[in-house]
Amino acid sequence: MSKLAARQATPAVRLPKKSFRQRVVIDFRKNWVIYAIALVCLSYYFVFRYAPMGGLAIAFKNYRPARGLWGSSWVGFKWFEQFFSSYYFPRLLRNTLTINLLSLLIGSTLPILLALLLNEIRSSAYKRTVQTVTYMPHFVSLVVACGIVLDMLSYGGLFNQILGLFGVSPILFSNVPEYFPWIYVFSDVWQNLGYNSIVYLAALSAINVELFDAAAIDGCNRFQRVLHVTIPGIMPTIILLLLMKVGSMMSIGYEKIILLYNDAVLERADVFSSFVYRYGMLGGNYSYSAAVDLFNNVVNILLLVVFNAVSRKVSDISLW
Repeated sequence: MSKLAARQATPAVRLPKKSFRQRVVIDFRKNWVIYAIALVCLSYYFVFRYAPMGGLAIAFKNYRPARGLWGSSWVGFKWFEQFFSSYYFPRLLRNTLTINLLSLLIGSTLPILLALLLNEIRSSAYKRTVQTVTYMPHFVSLVVACGIVLDMLSYGGLFNQILGLFGVSPILFSNVPEYFPWIYVFSDVWQNLGYNSIVYLAALSAINVELFDAAAIDGCNRFQRVLHVTIPGIMPTIILLLLMKVGSMMSIGYEKIILLYNDAVLERADVFSSFVYRYGMLGGNYSYSAAVDLFNNVVNILLLVVFNAVSRKVSDISLW
């Protein structure tokens, strides 16, 4: 009998299959450094993100610090009903949506435009200079940035000095309610324009250069190459970032709001986060403010789920 026939006649020996526990132990021993790094990240999210969620129960209680979380009495949806029927609910909803929609339209479009313009610059020195100048405001402290904005909008500020050249009387912009959403949005654009464009510049660098060469051979000018090659190439990045912005449509950081607003513009400046800060931290109405914040976050989650499903169905691009 030949060796080949002998091997064919010999039954194959099957090694015992490792159990799930054994595979996990082997993988942990092999990649324990990666698991240690991941443990630090998971610990952060557990301690500072998930563990505090137990405190959401105060939104359904008449919370008193002296009685503690479990000693306070349950009141059900009392605080939600009180908030929805109050004068503040429509005002907060209008102001939050107005500022966020303006930020979505302006604050999301300008970084894309800046990235497209920087991508077309051939001089590397000029490109680096523009990038540095546009990145710098992002690293300025928020308190300092808001102080600069208020100083520029004051009676003797830059904008009134420019208006004075045309014979226009000084305007205290920071005290005009209708101007506040625009002040917030454009100050945010000024501070984060260059930094937000980094993601789009990275996406632009990943586009195959041969596509531009093929478009040039087909007779496309520079604008047509941007329209038919560049923008479709970064469209997945645009959609993903847009989805993340929609997921925070009802959220605005209270820090910048309270640094820019005053009693004169409260009617147009007050949003959910500043209301929660004012009633919770300053007023001591913890249960009421927790109910408002919980409603805010639930709406954000619903918006994210809905728009993610729509994006997945329309463009096959989604977060999950």
